[in-house]
Amino acid sequence: MLLKIGELAKRTALTVRTLHHYDAIGLLTPSARSDAGYRLYNGADIARLHRILALRRFGLSLADIGTYLTRPDLPLVDVVTQQIAMLTQQIDEADALRIRLSRLRQQLIAGQEPDLADWLTTLEHMSMYDKYFSQDELKQLPLYTDSAARSQEWAALVAAVQALLDAGAAPTDPQAQALAQEWMTKIVRDTGNNPVLFAKLNAMHEREPSVQDQTGITPALMGFVIAAAYEAKCAIYRRYLDDDEYAYLRANIGKRSAEWPGLVAQVRSAMDAGHAPDAPEVRPLAQHWFDLFRSYAGDNPATQMKLRQALENEPALTNGGWVDAPMRAFMRQAMAALRAQAAQA
Repeated sequence: MLLKIGELAKRTALTVRTLHHYDAIGLLTPSARSDAGYRLYNGADIARLHRILALRRFGLSLADIGTYLTRPDLPLVDVVTQQIAMLTQQIDEADALRIRLSRLRQQLIAGQEPDLADWLTTLEHMSMYDKYFSQDELKQLPLYTDSAARSQEWAALVAAVQALLDAGAAPTDPQAQALAQEWMTKIVRDTGNNPVLFAKLNAMHEREPSVQDQTGITPALMGFVIAAAYEAKCAIYRRYLDDDEYAYLRANIGKRSAEWPGLVAQVRSAMDAGHAPDAPEVRPLAQHWFDLFRSYAGDNPATQMKLRQALENEPALTNGGWVDAPMRAFMRQAMAALRAQAAQA
């Protein structure tokens, strides 16, 4: 028996638009077409639709349903586990919101009249943190746990950087570089010197326009701070490099800067998990690390050695950052293991 799309929609209480959407995303494609081009669904299609609707009622997203249906080797228990984790996160978020609303209620009962506009802005800001951090991570994030005092400090720093930017200052300006150093020092302090938390904070700022509006940390301002920080580093590296090496460094040092936060966070997680530098889990991280290093150091081993010496000798290159001495040592061993593996291949 073959059913046209309208007949199938009527029998299943779905809309034709829904069936069109399932077809468009590859979730349910009719097995046949009539001579006139109408979609025709056979028994196998209807059986697949039955499974889709059953999983949909179970609470799975269309993406998860598609994954499950295309991977018969994927146990249903794994899908259920994933769904439980998602529901647990939703429960945690709802509980956090309940606590905040309870505090507001107590304020109102006590006769305190908070500025609702400010309170709602704060609530939005806190809820945004919940979107990117677990409750345990928020307890480790000083920027969140001591937000009132630190927010004032950051507001002053952002205003100072914005004033320089508005005045047309260049990243080479000594004041801009001093503010960039203060910025990096504060962000390390306010993320508890934890690169994993910084990577999540960085992602939140990049993806959420409302956070940019609330903090004043726009992409343009952040780009200025990063450029000033790199100019300060370039001035130090200049003492170690010849003209050609320095020209290559300046032209390339910031091109892949966006990749560093996530990578440093992954390395820290690998170290915290107890992985050895030569562990299989670390090899792709070491390769990525070396690729980023080569992107501004070039392929000359002599130049690479000069930059490594600078990193060892110049505290200003590593102060205010998450790549500490233990991590550098760990990655040196990881890259040595990577080279040894390549030599044996």
